[in-house]
Amino acid sequence: MRRRYKNTESDNPDRWVVSYADFITLMFAFFTALYAISQVDIWKLERFSLSLRDALKTSDAPKKTETTTIIEGIKPIYIGDIQLQKDMKETLNKAGFIEGIFISASSKGVSISLSDLSVFDKGSARIKDDARPLLSLIADVIRNTSNYIVIEGHTDNLPMRGSQFASNWELSTARAANVIIYFINDHGIPPERLSASGYGEYKPIASNSTPEGRNKNRRVDILFLSGR
Repeated sequence: MRRRYKNTESDNPDRWVVSYADFITLMFAFFTALYAISQVDIWKLERFSLSLRDALKTSDAPKKTETTTIIEGIKPIYIGDIQLQKDMKETLNKAGFIEGIFISASSKGVSISLSDLSVFDKGSARIKDDARPLLSLIADVIRNTSNYIVIEGHTDNLPMRGSQFASNWELSTARAANVIIYFINDHGIPPERLSASGYGEYKPIASNSTPEGRNKNRRVDILFLSGR
């Protein structure tokens, strides 16, 4: 008669813990990998994109519609805007226009900020003769882009005295409008690319409580809009 052998191995009720631990380990590794590849060096990505574009000879593509962005806080800035900002600075510096000019890039686009006295006499909206070479150079930059342009006039908060304008609103708007008229009449910039806004004292970039702050607030901004 055949002998029957008893199965001496007993089932381990905790064997599932081993499989569960393996599963958790794999999931941890998976999410760690996802986190690692999500940390992209945006600046390196920007440089790579520009280098690739140059290598493929695609520099004639519209710069303002580049989709790769850098981060300024949480707002996107087009790579094309950064290049435009750099080109503007180089152009103005070579021409010797440095004082009273500030060029910046934001989520709206690229802005050339001109102090009011570099373009106008105090309390006046008439463009000074010695400001025309500067505006002419900016008009050349406008002509070489396809951006829509917004001219913004700004003042300090001091009330108007001894001027033909009754308020800072009127002065800021007239200055912006006269810059547009100059671009159209003297440089043939298409009117449909241009618009004017007068903000008076209500968009300061510094405190109006000091002379230095008021000097910064009296300005004309020429904004090259992004995404157009």
